[in-house]
Amino acid sequence: MAGAVIFIKIKDILVLYYSNNTYFCPASLCRSSTRHLIKDKNVFNYMENRKDITDLTDIQSMVDTFYGKVREDELLGPIFNNLIQDRWPEHLEKMYRFWDTILLDSHTYHGAPFHPHATLPVNGLHFDRWMQLFRTTVNGLFTGPKAEEACWRGEKMAQMFLSKIEYYQGQSPLR
Repeated sequence: MAGAVIFIKIKDILVLYYSNNTYFCPASLCRSSTRHLIKDKNVFNYMENRKDITDLTDIQSMVDTFYGKVREDELLGPIFNNLIQDRWPEHLEKMYRFWDTILLDSHTYHGAPFHPHATLPVNGLHFDRWMQLFRTTVNGLFTGPKAEEACWRGEKMAQMFLSKIEYYQGQSPLR
């Protein structure tokens, strides 16, 4: 593999930046010390052996990983944790159904996704951070057309939600 690799170890996850992509890898796959992680073939095998999103198990992995990051995020965590409180299992189940319907045409989600977000105290910075976390989660776990579609749909949804929230907040919908 050619090119620069930047890595950070956060708790039990290795974050690698390589070829303009961010990857997340369980640190347990790395047998060497953090000084030598870049040379560890297990890390690169993990990155190179990612597959596309194909089933509900993949959706659950994506959703669980993403919202795990959201809950810990300094900007987004307080908002989501305050709103959802102890109802995270219910929220995650709803997100499984939502993304399963969107990406895999399962038709298990029935609802209006914007309504619960309409009065959130958020702005463009929050949505930028949401997209950054979402993109790095998807790209760190998966590769392929469905993974690309997930990122594209996430981006379009974030743009639409932000525009509507700004409208309802009395702000200009233009950034």
